[in-house]
Amino acid sequence: MNLFKISWKYLTFRPLSTGLNIFLLALGLAIITVLLLIQDQFEKKMNQDAAGIDLVVGAKGSPLQLILSSVYHIDFPTGNIKMEEAKRLGQNRLVKKVIPLALGDNVQGFRIVGTNHDYLELYGAEFTEGKAWEEPFQVALGSEIARKLNLKIGDEFAGSHGISVGSHDHDQHNFVVTGILAPKGNVVDRLVLTSIESVWYTHDEEEAGETEESEETVESEEEELVSDSTLVDQVEESHHDKFHAPVAKTGFPDSDQEREVTTLLLQFRNPMAAIQLPRMINSGTSMQAASPSFEMSRLFELLGVGISLLQGLAIVLIVIAGLGIFIALYNSLKERKYDLAILRALGASRMQLVILVFLEGILLTFLGAVIGIALGHSFLALVVSQSEQTVVSALQPWTFLPQELWIVGYALAVGVIASLIPAWSAYQTSIAKQLTKA
Repeated sequence: MNLFKISWKYLTFRPLSTGLNIFLLALGLAIITVLLLIQDQFEKKMNQDAAGIDLVVGAKGSPLQLILSSVYHIDFPTGNIKMEEAKRLGQNRLVKKVIPLALGDNVQGFRIVGTNHDYLELYGAEFTEGKAWEEPFQVALGSEIARKLNLKIGDEFAGSHGISVGSHDHDQHNFVVTGILAPKGNVVDRLVLTSIESVWYTHDEEEAGETEESEETVESEEEELVSDSTLVDQVEESHHDKFHAPVAKTGFPDSDQEREVTTLLLQFRNPMAAIQLPRMINSGTSMQAASPSFEMSRLFELLGVGISLLQGLAIVLIVIAGLGIFIALYNSLKERKYDLAILRALGASRMQLVILVFLEGILLTFLGAVIGIALGHSFLALVVSQSEQTVVSALQPWTFLPQELWIVGYALAVGVIASLIPAWSAYQTSIAKQLTKA
């Protein structure tokens, strides 16, 4: 007697009831699957991106916003800070290393980050093709950007003002791709890296262009300048020297003008710096300091409330599905008393009837678990595909965790619990009593 086949026939005899119970269970398990994937990968990637950064220094504002914009590049910067003040901080005896960042531009939504070669070293970046920038307007592309924008070594593109899609382009001078970084699974994969000088010169040109358009006196002077071939040659030579001069590969770039940077990434020289530096910066300068580890702990606490609510919803759905399975099995069993008596008459033992009922419950919940896990991964894949420029795009939706085996185990436990009373009822089935009723 094939009990598995008989159980399957009983389940498919009522497809709507069976399908509804499976769907409810799958929905609850799908929510739990998504939460497991996000918690595991999101926290790992956030910690990975912040590794090696002890403190972030920027303009006054929200500390969390400062961390999100400077470390994870998923928010707007709080403003700029003066280069002179940044240099003084870099010379502090408590600071081991400082990496300046200049933000504010993008290419099709991907951020352009002005920095130095220390930033590449911080994330252990390696090149699959080409090399790092050596002159202004040379860039190294993260692997995701190179793939999605289909850019190669030697290609040129124009940056756009701001950090979101839809801003006006900086078309005075294009960026040139000199290197493509190997995939690392961190924030660098989604960045366009260049020198700080590139960001400065881009906005210098834009400001110069706006001034020329708005001031007639400047235009007349330019006409006189063009008429003088000697002065034209001097301007062209100055322009060439400026855009082809070597850039600062470490530390701060030199400039004879008053310049600004957006943020600083600091590494401490000793443990005392963690106590003294933040207080000194926040109270004694126009800048603010924020700790990535502290701010991300606060963020995870805030997210934890929402995650707990979703987990509660998932548990409610699973409980409802378990009750639905119990009711379906119990009602089905009352209608099949005569069938069970026939099976007993044909030689089935009481234990075989018990196993038959348990098989139905286990089949229902196993199907719900498989479909729920598949739904969870599919939903996360959909979210990732719609979030190309955010940290969510770095998640791997088709990575299967060992904890997902526990999901299957929980589902089977629900099936066993829901089958206990119907199985006991089947065990007590009386052959003579049921056949006499018939």
